Formats: sequence, structure tokens, C-alpha cells
Amino acid sequence: MDAELIVDARNTTGESPVWSAREQALYWVDIPARRLHRWHATSNSSQSWEAPQMLACIAASPDGSWVAGMENGLFRLTASLDGDLQCSRLASVNHAMPDMRFNDGRCDRQGRFWAGTMHLNMSVAANVGSLYRYDGEKNTTLEARLNGLIVPNGLAFSPDGTVMYLSDSHPSVQTIWAFDYDIHSGTPSNRRVFVDMNQYPGRPDGAAIDVEGGYWICANDAGLIHRFTPQGKLDRSITLPVKKPSMCAFGGSNLDTLYVTSIRPSGDVSDQPLAGSVFAVQPGISGLEETLFGTSGQSVQGNIER
Repeated sequence: MDAELIVDARNTTGESPVWSAREQALYWVDIPARRLHRWHATSNSSQSWEAPQMLACIAASPDGSWVAGMENGLFRLTASLDGDLQCSRLASVNHAMPDMRFNDGRCDRQGRFWAGTMHLNMSVAANVGSLYRYDGEKNTTLEARLNGLIVPNGLAFSPDGTVMYLSDSHPSVQTIWAFDYDIHSGTPSNRRVFVDMNQYPGRPDGAAIDVEGGYWICANDAGLIHRFTPQGKLDRSITLPVKKPSMCAFGGSNLDTLYVTSIRPSGDVSDQPLAGSVFAVQPGISGLEETLFGTSGQSVQGNIER
């Protein structure tokens, strides 16, 4: 499967692609550049907005705004065509130590927003990252639902919402877990290894789910995207022209295109000049629309059962 170049974005850390069916546009972020990007499929035009903090993950809201995980909390972002980006805090977080930020995040099938945190310096290998759930209460302090993570990634939910996936992409972990997920309380339990990525090329980064429940994971450092069946069996792999694909998302008019963001590392990239770009592949299967934040979620209680 050939990867088509969509935007030669030169992102330092392109992440969190989200397809907007209403706009027929792809949104994503560049974390250290603090930018929200948009590519409109029909006009093939791009636009970006600058945020006040590093911007790591986004989820769309019904009113067209975004819930975003940034450095010290979750924020509401409203982007205007004139280039203005309004930003208001929704929830704060008490990090385990300084120099931390949010990383991967998305909504469950009921519209609750889940996001994990990490230390800015991956080489520290500090297991101070946590996973949080946000149900919509304003001016709140988030409560950790799972601790002990280094680089939380790969958040995804099965088509019926009853399985939650989570990975840790740090080189010392490289594991994808599955949880039973109570769709009524928003509580994951029965944590188990879904895929040990130490057995496959690449570290597990961002993920997407297709209509059959297949789990598509970007294999960072290997230049691949792997598809695993719901049973955790490797089904196929797609090669990309960059070494560090970061996250994938289904989009397009029929949700049958897989969009992929990537990372442009410092130093010599002569062997991967398109690093940091956004690509599209045709995987031969459709995906699912991302659930809008708050569309069916309620204020609920519950913690991850360890």
C-alpha cells in the first residue's frame, strides 16, 4: 500500500489526527510547536493556530470547539478562520513532578475524554505518568485513574466501547494492554497484555480502530503501521516513507482513508526528507467516527481496578 503525501508539514512532533466529517477536514497538532493544524480535503488548503502551551491531544465538541490536553490541564479551544485561537481552562492537573505534559488522548464511545501524562524528557524514564478521565465538570482538578506510566499512548476503544486499549511506548516497556470497559460507569478493569511490542518492529505510538475491531498502531522508529486483530494477532503491516509515524486516524468521505502524522527528529533527515509530514493510505477497510466530547457521557464515578 503506497502512502500518499498530504501535507509536507515538517512537524517536530505531529500528533492526534482527528477527522472532522462536518468540515471534511483533518485536524492535528504539533506538540512542541504549540500549534493546531487543519487540512481541508476539498480545497487542499491548510491553516494553523498557535496555542499558549504545548498542545498534545484533541477531541472535537458538538459546537465546533475542541477539548485539548496541554501542559498543565485540559482546555477548551475555539479556532477562528482569522487565525485567532481562544483558550479557556476546563480542568487542572497536579503532576507528579515538574516538566510534565499531557500526551495521547481521545474520547470513549460515550463522549468522555481520556488522556495520559508524561515527563517532557523521555530519557529520564520516569514512571510518573498517569491516565485521567474528564467527564465535563468545569474548574475541577483531575483525578488519576491509573498511575505508573512512562509514555502513555495508543488509547482506543472497541467499536462497541466495551474494550479500552492503552500502550506505553517507552523503550523499556513497549506494551499494549486491553481492559474490560464498563460503558455505563466509564471504568476500565481486568488489565491484561494485548500485544507485547518487543516482539515486533517499532514502539507502540498512536492508534485507531476499524469497523471490525482491528487495532491499528503506529510503530515508531520502524516506519510501519501494524494492524492487530481483536485477538491480538498481527494481521498486516504498512510501510511509510518516514521512520517515526506517530498516530493514525480514519477519515475521508467514507472513513476508508487512514491518515498518519509523523515526527521530524533533530539532526540529519536526508534519508527521510518527508519526516514530520502527514500521509494517507488506503487500508481496504473503513474506520469509525470519533465520538464528540460530551455527546452521551455523564458525570460518573469509578477508578481503574488494578
